[in-house]
Amino acid sequence: MATVQQAPPSRLSAEDAKGVTVYAIGLVGTPYRWGGNTPESGFDCSGLIAHVYQKSARLKSPRTVTELKSWGYPLDPKDVRTGDLVVFSKGGESTHAGIFVGEGRFVHAPSTGGRVRLDRLNAAYWAQYQVSYSRP
Repeated sequence: MATVQQAPPSRLSAEDAKGVTVYAIGLVGTPYRWGGNTPESGFDCSGLIAHVYQKSARLKSPRTVTELKSWGYPLDPKDVRTGDLVVFSKGGESTHAGIFVGEGRFVHAPSTGGRVRLDRLNAAYWAQYQVSYSRP
């Protein structure tokens, strides 16, 4: 008889996931700043994630994209829900992360000169990356 492996329980409840999503969308337009982790100072991608999960769900996330790659438990793309983490990798190196907000979209802090924004996962730019999902 085969053993079915269940995912460990998430620290992110469905209610917290909704809060994470709403709060992340509310930060769209905040300026990018390398090393930034507050709405007042601006955000880099991992700073945005740390701020949103801490304020909305009382979860402390890792502060680098490399560490975020293994945070939570991995998800099959078909199991992703709002509030889950999206990590982008290229050539085996994790380079960027965001928060999935539904309908194929994610919120992230792009790069220098940019602002926190909402993007589509199927956009041509993101199609060149390997995408992984996890739930804290």
